[in-house]
Amino acid sequence: METPPSPTPRTEPTDADVEAFKQQLGRPPRGLRAIAHRCPCGQPDVVETAPRLPDGTPFPTLYYLTCPRAASAIGTLEAEGVMKDMTARLETDPELAAAYRSAHEDYIRRRDEIEELTGFPSAGGMPDRVKCLHVLVAHSLAAGPGVNPLGDEAIAMLPEWWRKGPCVVAGE
Repeated sequence: METPPSPTPRTEPTDADVEAFKQQLGRPPRGLRAIAHRCPCGQPDVVETAPRLPDGTPFPTLYYLTCPRAASAIGTLEAEGVMKDMTARLETDPELAAAYRSAHEDYIRRRDEIEELTGFPSAGGMPDRVKCLHVLVAHSLAAGPGVNPLGDEAIAMLPEWWRKGPCVVAGE
């Protein structure tokens, strides 16, 4: 599989990006700070969100996957038991567990640079289990290869979701 270029430069969202987000998720963005990664088709596929929503509610998911094609493919991996297998490997592979703990620390550091959420976990089950591949893939795409080993593995298992062109066309 050809992997999507990683990471793309973090950019301020444009009006077209906000419109694409609305079409991708079927709702307006909440706490949108930046486009953290762009799909090779040019649309946003990962957004960076504020650690608190506008109403003050904590929102510890810093990187949010928005592309419905990628999300669907990740859902298939989850249904196939990939998360259970990855969690089992964390229990038996100390090197993988250490690398995953480092990914957790990277995630927390990035989130805390924006606003510290004391007492809130990172996301996706880090650092001890795999609870959500969507978050791990979003972290890997935003941070680049080599930061989140299980996010990188999940990306390598995905089909080339961008090959058919953009999942949405802003303004349509």
